[in-house]
Parts: sequence; structure tokens; C-alpha cells
Amino acid sequence: MGGMLRGVRIIDMTSVVFGPYATQMLAGLGADVIKVEAPQGDQFRYSGKPAASRGMSPGFMALNCGKRSIVLDLKTEEDRAVLGELIRTADIFIHNVRLKAIEALGFAPDQLEAINPGLIYIHCTGFGSGGPYDGLQAYDDVIQAASGAATLSGRVDGTGTPRYIPSLIADKVAGLYGAQAALAAYVHKLRTGEGQFVEVPMFEAFTHFMMAEHLGGLTFDPPNAPEGYFRQIDPDRQPFPTKDGHISIVPYTADSWPVVFEVAEDADFLHRAGINTPKDQVLKQHLLYRRLAELTPQRTTADWVARFTQARIPCMPVRDLAHMLEDPHLKETGFFKREEHPTEGTWYQMSSPVRYACAIAPPQIPPPLTGEHTEQIRADIQRHFPHIPTPEETQ
Repeated sequence: MGGMLRGVRIIDMTSVVFGPYATQMLAGLGADVIKVEAPQGDQFRYSGKPAASRGMSPGFMALNCGKRSIVLDLKTEEDRAVLGELIRTADIFIHNVRLKAIEALGFAPDQLEAINPGLIYIHCTGFGSGGPYDGLQAYDDVIQAASGAATLSGRVDGTGTPRYIPSLIADKVAGLYGAQAALAAYVHKLRTGEGQFVEVPMFEAFTHFMMAEHLGGLTFDPPNAPEGYFRQIDPDRQPFPTKDGHISIVPYTADSWPVVFEVAEDADFLHRAGINTPKDQVLKQHLLYRRLAELTPQRTTADWVARFTQARIPCMPVRDLAHMLEDPHLKETGFFKREEHPTEGTWYQMSSPVRYACAIAPPQIPPPLTGEHTEQIRADIQRHFPHIPTPEETQ
């Protein structure tokens, strides 16, 4: 099985997380993703401790499975010609190079339209064009700061001190938007035959993601309440301590809270606290959380999970990241696949979380060493465009 994107060729000149996260998802759907790397390779190859080979960090392996790697030195005319011929064969070209720099290399949108009129050209950038931030460098921390996301933790803990979300969340969210953009543009091409230029700015993508709930009262003009989704920034909304750990309990509906306190053996609490209506639950949400946090240490996590699950109250134990490989649900669904890498030994690959009734995910080649497929890809170009010089001829 070749996957739903079988036959779609993507020339991927992105690095680190944002672009590679997008193309990883497309490779997982069967696209032929050719990763174009400079001689030193994607810098994310060196972010983390490899198992065997330099340049094969855990993060790189997670984001680049299913791709082929070719090394091209775009400072040379010969390798620029190779990239040009690769793009002639492609459906999608995606990169995160500044537009002025890519134009100097000869690969701006209008320059490529002449050699591939149906090309989908995707530019992964930090900030959208036309605004005062256009052209500024952007990294995950910068985008978390600029979008307001870094202030949320300080509102929750009461310190007011900004703190980054401990995840490359802005990069990955922007990658999701990038993959969506690629698929939407490809559907348009199937319908019309038209390629197009697509800009995916990380700042706007992450702000769009975060402000879906946190725009809050600023949604209206004039505002009718402060910004922020109150439920998410309530300092008392935290995992609840148990006798041997912590648990997440989510009584989301008004009917749930009486059940929660009945299970917790304090059924009279709502009456004592004067919480008699759904509106009272909203206004005194902090009292509900605080009282529940006083009760949960009386039992073990497993005991509470069993009790709340039986009462149909959503809950889960709080687990360490290291425990995820042993999660019984993920084991049963085959989420982590134990694979053998040709050079790195045994490793765990994550399966796509999305399941399609009409397609089976194709087997993927393992994450590539730097330039692993250079000769293979050059040979393929030679078959199609014999005027391109071979590596021997360029030496």
C-alpha cells in the first residue's frame, strides 16, 4: 500500500521543527518527501544524544521518518541546477529560507513558476509579510513571548512571572497549519491544475491557535470581560494529589459536581458552600477545586480512578513521560512501534494518531543519515534530465 499521497513529491528544504513536523505528517500519508540538506545537515540532527551516529538525535529521528535525504551545496551552480530539476518533478516545494535569500539562489516563487507552473510553493516563515515584524527571526520561545502564551503560567501561579510552555508547541502548531495548507493547496490543484504560493507564518498560526479560547471578552467591541478563558487560568485548576500520586478529574458539566462529591464522600459540600445552581458553580469554581483537593489525598490514584470511572466522571492518573511507553492503551493500539534502524539500532517510532477506514499507512523508510539518498536521487534525476552533471563530473 502506498498511502493516500502516493505519487505526490515534496521537495523539503526546511529544518529544525516547524517545517519538518509538517512534512513528517505528509510523508506518513505516503508522499515522497525529499529532504534537501546543506553539507552540515539539518541543525536539529545535533539537538540531543544520538545512539550511534553523529547527527541522528532523538528529535531529528522523530520528525524525519519516511523521508529521503540529499545533500546539496547551494553555493555551487551545479547543485543549484540539481535542486531546480528536482523542483521540476515536484508537486510541492516547502522551505523556511528568507525570501530575499531564496530569490538570490534563483528559487523565488516567480522564478520557479517558469519551470513548474503547477507547483505549490510553501514558505514557512516567522511572521507574516507586510507587517512591522516581517523578516524578523523567529524561534519557539520568541513566538510564545510575542503571542502572550508565556504570560499564562504566571497568571495561574499568581507570580505574574512569564514562563515558557515546556514544549516546542509554537513550532509544532505551525507545522500542523503547514500540513493543512499543503493539503488544501493540493486539492485546489487537483480541481483546477493551478499551483500557488502559500505563506505559513508561525506567529499568526500560533496566535490563531492560542486565542481561540483566550481572546475571551476581547471578542466583542467594546470588551464585555477580560481576556483569557477563566477555566484554564484558575490557579486552583491543577491535578489533584492522592495518597500515592496525582489524578486529573474533570467534572465538566453542572450535573457532574454533585456526583463528584458523592463519590468523594462529602455529598453535602455543595449545600454547605451555597453552590446551588450552575451559575454558582461557575462563580465559585475555585471552592469546588479546593475542597476536592482536600479530599483526594485520602485514597490512592488507582482507587480514585476506579471510583470516578464507574461514576462516569472523566479522570486519568498523572503519569511521567517515561511511563508512556508502558501505557496499556498505547500498547494495545500499537502507537509506539519498536523498529530496527540500520545504523542506530532499536528505536521507537510513533504511529500516526489518525486512522483512515479506506487506507492503510504505508511502511516508512527509517529516518535518513545526512545525505543518505544523495546518489539514489541524483541517479533518478539523471534518468529524467541527463544534462545534469553527475557527482564525479562536478569534482
